[in-house]
Amino acid sequence: MKTLTLFFDRLVQRYLPDPYLFAIVLTFVVFVAGIAVTDTTPYQMVQHWGGGFWQLLSFTMQMVLVLVTGFVLAKTPLFTRLLTALAKLAKTPGQAIILVTLISALASWINWGFGLVIGAVFARQLVKVVPTVDYRLLIASAYSGFVIWHGGLSGSVPLTIATPGHFTEKLIGVIPTTETIFAPFNLFIVIGIVVVLPLLNRLMLNYTDGTFKVDPKLLQDESAAAVEVKENMTPADRLENSMWVSMAIGLLGLSFIVAYFAKNGFKLNLDIVNFTFLFAGVLLHKTPRRFLHSMEEAVKGTGGIVLQFPFYAGIMGMMVSSGLAKELSLWFVSISNATTLPLFTFWSAGLVNIFVPSGGGQWAVQAPVMLPAGLELGVSSAKMSMAVAWGDAWTNLIQPFWALPALAIAGLRAKDIMGFCIMTLIASGVIISLGFLLF
Repeated sequence: MKTLTLFFDRLVQRYLPDPYLFAIVLTFVVFVAGIAVTDTTPYQMVQHWGGGFWQLLSFTMQMVLVLVTGFVLAKTPLFTRLLTALAKLAKTPGQAIILVTLISALASWINWGFGLVIGAVFARQLVKVVPTVDYRLLIASAYSGFVIWHGGLSGSVPLTIATPGHFTEKLIGVIPTTETIFAPFNLFIVIGIVVVLPLLNRLMLNYTDGTFKVDPKLLQDESAAAVEVKENMTPADRLENSMWVSMAIGLLGLSFIVAYFAKNGFKLNLDIVNFTFLFAGVLLHKTPRRFLHSMEEAVKGTGGIVLQFPFYAGIMGMMVSSGLAKELSLWFVSISNATTLPLFTFWSAGLVNIFVPSGGGQWAVQAPVMLPAGLELGVSSAKMSMAVAWGDAWTNLIQPFWALPALAIAGLRAKDIMGFCIMTLIASGVIISLGFLLF
């Protein structure tokens, strides 16, 4: 355990480049592989890359808002007090590691966007209470809970196939969530991860050198509450510091949120999560000036998302349009039988996810290959679908694409946490593999 932990930590510290350069390396890997494995020409690969480059623009903006609105909400006085009170439950570094892992996993199971932000924000509060904890491991523990999201209430694949009119309905019909999210094999995986990951993260605490402490600058209070109000204000100043302006627009947003949940029930997606975070921040910051100050602080951490997501969209374009993703899936099918197909589907999805880090995009690529193979071998379509879903979630642990919002909030680099994430990747991979083999 100690040897592995220290080995992976030193490995990524020495060889893992900045996430931007990681995306560049993946671009050339896929470019060469597409030419070598398929009959695609270099010119065609360039066209696939450029054609896909801007395909994730709406998703990129959603992810920017996940980071910004979550950060702004966490900076409100009320939310800060709540997180501080919860953080005080941890008296030791080990308790802080376990607590942040559990909170992150629970939040991610409810909604992945919420979980992605809340874990890192909560970690910042925990380190104020337990400053002796290894900050890198604390943030890695917060991010580790994210692996559970596809087996939870916001999993894109199980929710898609439970919706009438989905693109594979003619092949597999409509599959209720009782056969996917709440199926015994999925509950086994979820419970297994919730039990094992906090213990694993706590064990890794014993094998860190304990010298990585949080930068005090990260804990300085630059929140909107620190904005000073002038004594002699102009009419414009009074408007900017008026509670009534925030109350009026905030209540308008709140009325839409109430109407949405009254109509749709507890059905969460990125748009409604961001909308809720945004207007909760408007209301809880009380004045436009305090809200805008917090927003300006939050936007500073969005550069990595804005820059890197288009490169991953280009990689996804090459993987899909060249047929490389399909070829990878077909190879795993060719070596499978009825018992091993769900397992190999999970592994193949994990591999494809490194290059196509989009649940919806990956499902569109792999479903036409994996679902017919499952039907031919007599494997449940629900299990095949969840195998793809879990594979997509699994390798997010070592994919900087998804870690960017958490890293921006934490003020760390990808190499600071990825060594620990490799350990959680191995442990969660064993649990998920057993879930598909035993049930």
